[in-house]
Amino acid sequence: MKIMSIDYGDTRTGIAFCDEREILASSYTVIEETYQPKLIDKIIGIVNKESPKQIVIGLPKNMDGSCGFRAEKCKELAANLSEKIEIPVDFEDERLTTVIAHDILSSNNVRGKKRKAVVDAVSAVVILQSYIDKRK
Repeated sequence: MKIMSIDYGDTRTGIAFCDEREILASSYTVIEETYQPKLIDKIIGIVNKESPKQIVIGLPKNMDGSCGFRAEKCKELAANLSEKIEIPVDFEDERLTTVIAHDILSSNNVRGKKRKAVVDAVSAVVILQSYIDKRK
């Protein structure tokens, strides 16, 4: 099943998809939008174009497993998105995904402005790959 993942950020939101067989997650895009209603409209545009069967949103839990302010913002995004689409929305713990994404980009010698532009999409890939690996 084609799954879309979202790494929701204050300024940039990373989007990734996996293939129909749920083997490999790949980056799709980064949406630069700070206003949540406009961000949701852009996400819906991608959903309409790509037709995923499920959406997974990274849930930034604290290191002790509790949910803080940022996790609540992600839950709010999920609730607002669910009001406008019929696709199931799930969450995946995204602790340390940005660190992992920076390590991946460092090992591929991606630096500076180029890194800033893609780190959220790579984080979305890490979130989705973790999610599909757990489903197997």
